[in-house]
Amino acid sequence: MTQDADQPPPSPYAAALMPGFRYRRIQTSGAEILAAIGGAGPPLLLIHGNPLTHVSWHRVAGDLARRFTVVAMDLRGYGDSSKPEGGADHAAYSFRAMAQDGVEVMAALGFARFGVAGHDRGARVAFRMALDHPAAVSALASLDIVPTWHLLSNITLGWGLESYHWFFMAQKAPFPERLLCADLGYYIDYKLNKKGVGLSIFAPEAFAEYKRCTTPEQVHAVCEDYRATVTLDYEMDRADFGQRRIACPVLVLWGSNSHVGRHLAVMEAWRPWAPDLRGWAIPTGHYPAEQRPDLVLGAFLPFFAGEEPTEAV
Repeated sequence: MTQDADQPPPSPYAAALMPGFRYRRIQTSGAEILAAIGGAGPPLLLIHGNPLTHVSWHRVAGDLARRFTVVAMDLRGYGDSSKPEGGADHAAYSFRAMAQDGVEVMAALGFARFGVAGHDRGARVAFRMALDHPAAVSALASLDIVPTWHLLSNITLGWGLESYHWFFMAQKAPFPERLLCADLGYYIDYKLNKKGVGLSIFAPEAFAEYKRCTTPEQVHAVCEDYRATVTLDYEMDRADFGQRRIACPVLVLWGSNSHVGRHLAVMEAWRPWAPDLRGWAIPTGHYPAEQRPDLVLGAFLPFFAGEEPTEAV
């Protein structure tokens, strides 16, 4: 893997949202990853969800960078990272492949061991990273997911109705791609407009960045991500369930008004995987770091400093 010199921000929106961060494009063994780096102190990797990019952390990244060296990456297939072919079995978009990217990005920046926080798809990548690379991950924070094996083995009607895209985007190419790309603007507006929350939680620059990055190439990559999830990732987790557990401390936060909070028993789902577990619901929808950054920071800052976080009252 190689580490390039500093790059300009990928867009004016990213520049406005991530002031003080420098950008690198880092070649891993499977992709070229865009990373924003800022601050000083213990290393902390931030991994976004779907259909977002690294700028989804903009409301917490600056404050975290006062105590940590923050690395916010675009997952392969998303944002301004490269979009390799998924392969016949979609393995290039498995959480294992994306986790490998994250470990290699941090190694290229000189960090063999680091904390990691993930939201949505990024939390699933971080989960797999903690299982596959226990020597690398010192602490794991998850925003608004339960582990994939539990989720897909315990599907409820309510969750399924709100999470239609899991199964639609996993259909054989190019069926979902052709339908979604017929009106990309309508798609991203609908996707981000969560029940009971709406679009007002997003900064205008962040929303513009998500729209800029919603391209046919990204839509195909995201579909490959979901195809890998319901096949390879599910089988990896099935094989690991009851056999492997996360060795580091784990913090789990979820939105009380998200599809996760409304339909899933979050702590019960995490407990078999994480013996050193703490967590609670916060009054948000599916995008906690953008809707209530104060509550996310209030938990992340002590947790990644090695202290026990406490629930805000």
